Amino acid sequence: MHAYRSHTCADLRSSDVGSTVKLSGWIHRKRDHGGVLFVDLRDHFGLTQLVARAGSDALELLDSLRVESVVTIGGEVVGREGGAVNAKLATGDIEVIVMSVEVQSEAAELPMPVAGEAEYPEEIRLKYRYLDLRRERIHANIMLRSKVIASIRRRMIDQGFTEFQTPILTASSPEGARDYLVPSRVHPGKFYALPQAPQMFKQLLMVAGFDRYFQIAPCFRDEDARADRSPGEFYQLDFEMSFVTQDDVFNAIEPVLSGVFEEFAEGKSVTAAGEYPRIPYKEAILKYGSDKPDLRNPLLIHDVGDHFKGSGFGLFAGLVDKGMNVRAVAAPKTAEKSRKFFDEMNDWARGEGFAGLGYATRKAGEWGGPIAKNHGPEGMDQIAAQMGLGPDDGIFFAAGPEADAAKLAGLARTRVAEQLELIEQSAFKFCWIVDFPMFEYNDDQKKIDFSHNPFSMPQGEMEALETMDPLDILAWQYDIVCNGTELSSGAIRNHRPDIMYKAFKIAGYSRAEVDTSFSGVINAFKFGAPPHGGSAPGIDRIVMLIADEPNIREVIVFPMNQKAEDLMMNAPAAVDPKQLKELSIRIVADS
Repeated sequence: MHAYRSHTCADLRSSDVGSTVKLSGWIHRKRDHGGVLFVDLRDHFGLTQLVARAGSDALELLDSLRVESVVTIGGEVVGREGGAVNAKLATGDIEVIVMSVEVQSEAAELPMPVAGEAEYPEEIRLKYRYLDLRRERIHANIMLRSKVIASIRRRMIDQGFTEFQTPILTASSPEGARDYLVPSRVHPGKFYALPQAPQMFKQLLMVAGFDRYFQIAPCFRDEDARADRSPGEFYQLDFEMSFVTQDDVFNAIEPVLSGVFEEFAEGKSVTAAGEYPRIPYKEAILKYGSDKPDLRNPLLIHDVGDHFKGSGFGLFAGLVDKGMNVRAVAAPKTAEKSRKFFDEMNDWARGEGFAGLGYATRKAGEWGGPIAKNHGPEGMDQIAAQMGLGPDDGIFFAAGPEADAAKLAGLARTRVAEQLELIEQSAFKFCWIVDFPMFEYNDDQKKIDFSHNPFSMPQGEMEALETMDPLDILAWQYDIVCNGTELSSGAIRNHRPDIMYKAFKIAGYSRAEVDTSFSGVINAFKFGAPPHGGSAPGIDRIVMLIADEPNIREVIVFPMNQKAEDLMMNAPAAVDPKQLKELSIRIVADS
């Protein structure tokens, strides 16, 4: 028999009754039942119940060990009697009578328990992550992550993509987030950068003639943490294709994403490949107040400013006269809600930094509230007709400059749907956000700047750059969104040097600056580059959605905390002065 196990802790069934077996694992739980000790033994695969009988050496030894000690046991498989069968456990029909015990590793007192799903402070969980990973939910999340990546890899290969690995040590880029810099020992005073994404390299692979590339790529960005973004590093499904239009990119990746989600959705519906709605950026901001719309939410935002021109509600009328916006969000079937519901929404908006959230109530067709009183029932009926409201549906109003009104209306749309439990819980709804503006006006610098990705092809190409107002030019840029979470940005790339120089000139870059900052890609394009495009859905976010976790740290093996600290490995940390000297670096203390 094997030195440590004849079976895993998930293997044994009633067909094994009478067998002599050897199991190894962690002591998960112990229960003393009047001199008989029951022990749940856990390994990576599952649980098996052990029984140590009264008076046996095994009972005395197992009883003396703390939970999470690692043991190897020998014993006999017996069937459980009727009421003792555990239908929730794969091995619930049997138990093992312990005949011998070998202690492989004795556990010290635990800083946090492994059994159970009680919540513990993040600091404790991350410092002792190896213990946290033993917990059932987190362990299952990490296994799900592995399976999702394997599924993605298989599906990409089936779609004709080839996997390549791109460099980790590269050059710093002036665009995007802050780089992580790596000092060079052999080139004193010079630095590599960890890649924010393999963007340049995958485009160069297209220039090199490799038609369809993909990679499960590590990316590094020195940016703050949030619920759907890990600080420091993350992984993405990076891919690029040659001789493609936007439609070709969509047709290639939709079956991969839908297929993966369908495989692990556990009964939830998934938007089918070929059926992803395509929502222009401007429409997304108007209807959803966000370029990351959650389509499970049935509420839509309406622009109702025209209804208040010259109306009896002077506040909104004055804002509209100044060119500002009034956006409205329905509050369906709220006739029986007290005024407290509406007032709390107003307080919430103020807590979000806005001046407030106006509202009108409606019950059996009768309007209530200051806005309705001043605007009048006829005017309110016209607004309700535009919005398709029923006689018991209230309205929330967001007013102000276009960007502020859109943002507040988008946040209110989400909160109202959450409060009224309108969001569909058993679905993954995908969409594309398309037709992003190529440029935007930078109020701080008083100049035109790129709004999204400077390396995207403008719609209309050179003609658009030469003849259109830059703020009216759209780009071949797109985002994949699922349930209100942006999975990735992507684009059909600008592969022509002449168009690239012109686009950067509009944004204030000289030809020399482009040649210096983006020398690798611009020089390569001068030797013949195919039209190409791609995207890079985030692996961490995909798994977070499938696992239905609210925070991305729950699906990463060894995550950092919100301050970008690894509490387990004590990083970042000071280094030996000798190492700094080798790198020609001196630490200058803050004055």
